[in-house]
Order: sequence, then C-alpha cells, then structure tokens
Amino acid sequence: MPDARFLRNVLIKALLLFAACNLVFAAWDPQAILGKLSAYNLLFPGRQRFPFGEDAAHSYNLSMYNLDAMFASLAVNGARKPPNEYRVLLLGDSSVWGTLLHPAETLAGQIDSAGLALCGKRVNVYNLGYPTLSLAKDLMVLDQAMRYRPDLIIWPVTLESFPADKQLSSPIVANNPQRVADLIQKYGLKLDANDPALAKPSFWQRTIVGQRRALADLARLQFYGVMWAATGIDQDYPAKYEPAQRDLDKDDAYHGWQPPALPLDSLSFDILAAGIKAAGKTPVLLVNEPILVSTGRNSDIRYNFYYPRWAYDQYRQALTEKSRQAGWHLLDAWDLAPQSEFTNSAIHLTPQGESQLAGSVMNTLKHETWTCE
Repeated sequence: MPDARFLRNVLIKALLLFAACNLVFAAWDPQAILGKLSAYNLLFPGRQRFPFGEDAAHSYNLSMYNLDAMFASLAVNGARKPPNEYRVLLLGDSSVWGTLLHPAETLAGQIDSAGLALCGKRVNVYNLGYPTLSLAKDLMVLDQAMRYRPDLIIWPVTLESFPADKQLSSPIVANNPQRVADLIQKYGLKLDANDPALAKPSFWQRTIVGQRRALADLARLQFYGVMWAATGIDQDYPAKYEPAQRDLDKDDAYHGWQPPALPLDSLSFDILAAGIKAAGKTPVLLVNEPILVSTGRNSDIRYNFYYPRWAYDQYRQALTEKSRQAGWHLLDAWDLAPQSEFTNSAIHLTPQGESQLAGSVMNTLKHETWTCE
C-alpha cells in the first residue's frame, strides 16, 4: 500500500501541474485556436447560419462568444470556392439570421435557391446574420468574413443598429474586447476600447477554471452538430408567439431624443463607412430593411414599437444622402412589406415577406453593372 508521504507528493505534484496548466492557458489564451477545431464540414454538414439560441433541447443550438468557433461551424468555412461561383455574403441582424424562419425561408436561403446568375457565374449566398442590433457587430463579422473571398456583400441595416449607445451592448461584441480594440485602431472608429460595456476578464477568469463554461460550450457545439445533421433544426419554432405590436404608445421619443432633430452625430455612420472600407474592392449593397408600418392606434406618431415617424424619416433621409455622397449602393426597402407580413417583431418577416425582399434585392442586382466590376 502506498504510504502517506507518497500520496501527499502525488497530490502536491498534481496540484502544481494543474496550476501550471491554468497559468499557461491564461497567458497564452488559446481560445481562437481551439475554436477552429471543428467537426462541422468533416463529420457532419456545416450550419446554414451562426450558432445562436438558449433552448438547446429544442433548437440543438447555443449562443457563444467564440467567433472563430462560430465561423468554423458554418458551411462557408468548408466550401472551397469553385471558379464558377459568385459568392455572396449576407450580413445583418436577427431579421437576416431568420428568427422563426427555417434556413431555406431566410433572405439568404431564398436568394440562394432562386438560380440567380451574375457575371456569368452561379450565385451562392451564405448567411452571416446574427441576432442583436449593432453595426459594430456586423463590422466584426465582416472583417473576419473577408477571408472567404466574397464577390458581393449584402448588408441589410435598420435605424436601431445605428445609435452609438447600441454598438457595444451586443453580447458578442462586449465579450470580444480585443477584436473591438483592433477594429477601433484599424478603422479609426469613434468607439472607446476602455468602455465599461466591454468585458475585461481578469487573469483568473482567463484560466481553464475561469473559462470552463466557454470550453464546455465548444464541446456542446460539436455535440449539437449530430442533431443538426439529423434534423436540420437550429432554432425553436413555437406553435404560438406574441405578434409584433400594432397598437402603439403615444410617445414620440427615440433613445431619449425628442423631435424635431435627430442628432446624426450620435449615429454610427462611421462604422458603416468602415464596413465599406473593410470590403475593399468587393462591392457592397446596403439594404435599408423593411419595417412594420402600423395602421393601429397612434400610428400617426410611430411607425412601430421601435420608431417614431420623425426619427425614422430623418434617418432615411440621412442614409440616402450619405450613400449618394459616398457612392454607396443603397436599396431602400423600408416599406416593401405590409404589416401582415411581420411576425414577432417590427423587423422580422414571414416567409412571404422575405420572398418579397429577396425579389427586390435580386431585381436590383440583375439591373446593375457594378456587381461585376
């Protein structure tokens, strides 16, 4: 039988080894490397959209902050670009990701299945939308997505993604402070890398113990790939949901601002410009995405839950003017869909609403020459 001294020495050595591993892990921070190790596109198909969700039992999905792991799970990460492919990347918020929509019903899915050809090549569309409204989040995704050699970027936007106080509130942004700092320096953004909204993990929080939830999420993402491959389900589809508000409050404030003037210097047009710059020579189509235009109570004051009329009208005017001055390509589809084609939010469309938007986008692309420049 081992004596007490031997057992004590084994325990001490194990504790020292464990401590050393934690120290090395915290100093090295290998999360990016670990995130790129994925069974997607190898053992089972890549996902059609980013991992996102809180009800894993029904969605076989989860929300996480490791952007490398999220990209590694996508079909585009395993798709070698063939010579005859015209590759389109689609950015945006939950409306692009496709809340309550199956992958084929999303904007990306409907354009991809339409058999569209541009510049003599077959159009393939990849959905890089992610729930939460923040242009900084879109820029963070775009900056990494350029490695996939897109031929076109389609970037639906809406006013609620523009306020400066929204940029760092998205959890995926807040939990990637180094990426944010790099973007600020790279594009000269009017954001503060020391903003308290950004997570600043301590040394202890960067250890294996401190990162145990993130590490477990990496493993869970791989496990859920089995069910994703078997079912194609990546979100919960409730039988009933609370429809978007049609009868509205008698309130004309927007983010604490009152009419008559929307403070345009508090809207993040600089991040939009940074996204165009990040795309380089790749053309970008900005889409002012459809919003619910209510005909209910107080609809003379507000278009919907998000937007008082005065604020949204000034935003549209500013977006149009800045696009004209900068030479940006803009499709203003704000009132394309009737209120009957919205589901649980003033920006979430039904499959039919998405079909209308897809048709408008494709019609725009087919009649423009800059898509082949």
